[in-house]
Amino acid sequence: MMAAAIRNVPPSAPREPLARSRAVYGQEGSSSLLARKEELPRPAGEELEAVRREHRMLQQAIYEAAQVQRRLCAPRELVWNELEIAGEMFAVRHLSGDFFKVMELDTALGLALGDIAGKGLSAGIWQTHLMGLTQRSARRHADPAAAVAEVNRELWQDQSEPPLTALFLARINPKGNELVYCNAGQPAPLVLRGGKTAERLEEGGPMLGALATAVYRTGRVRLEPGDMLIAYSDGVTECRNARDEEFGTERLAAIARTVSGGSANQALFSTLATVLDFADVCSASDDLTLLVVRRRERTRRPARKAAVSES
Repeated sequence: MMAAAIRNVPPSAPREPLARSRAVYGQEGSSSLLARKEELPRPAGEELEAVRREHRMLQQAIYEAAQVQRRLCAPRELVWNELEIAGEMFAVRHLSGDFFKVMELDTALGLALGDIAGKGLSAGIWQTHLMGLTQRSARRHADPAAAVAEVNRELWQDQSEPPLTALFLARINPKGNELVYCNAGQPAPLVLRGGKTAERLEEGGPMLGALATAVYRTGRVRLEPGDMLIAYSDGVTECRNARDEEFGTERLAAIARTVSGGSANQALFSTLATVLDFADVCSASDDLTLLVVRRRERTRRPARKAAVSES
């Protein structure tokens, strides 16, 4: 009976498998099948390698962005008249929300140290914008309080919900080395007098972005020969060790007294080394930024001996 059924099939009728193949892949047959094969998912090994390659590219991009941040926070070491200035910034997540800037403002020298709320990419992206606003306002206003107030107004006019930012802005006049400053929510910088007493610079107002109608005040202090200013972000004093102890302001003042006799650069790195030694095996939980300004001591010239007249 099977043989009879086969004999009854017309010679011109297509075989069922061949008809289904042509319906699916078209008349091209084998060439269309190869095209479809190329569209099949890649093996898991190739997918994993592609993910790793994209991860390496992202890491490289973040590294390059971090280097740009470091170049913008400059200069890291400077001698200006009788002053030595040194600054450093360590990001806890590649990109930093902290920043510092040393600026020439006509005949004066401008100093800025800021700390943007948050960490990582979001804070790092805001950093450039905040630095630009700060520099522009510092050049427009001789009074740091007026400059800080303008930055605060700019942030409130921004519709993109900028983060809260702490900012210490100062201006040092070459005549008399008077430091005029405004502290908007930063930990109070310290002025070491002769390596002994520490004065806190607290005059200012609230953090930027906290109040639209915030009022900011100006403080003044004179840097005498041998005096040293240490401005820092809260990542320095809030650094913790294995016993969950904070480094704190008292330890910072103590180490500042011991290094106040050296240069600004020596004081900077000795302080940072002490903070990292204190943390020991504990990783930092926040960005660390430190800015040191030291007024050089005047060197006394030896008195000339009076000429002895021969009689």
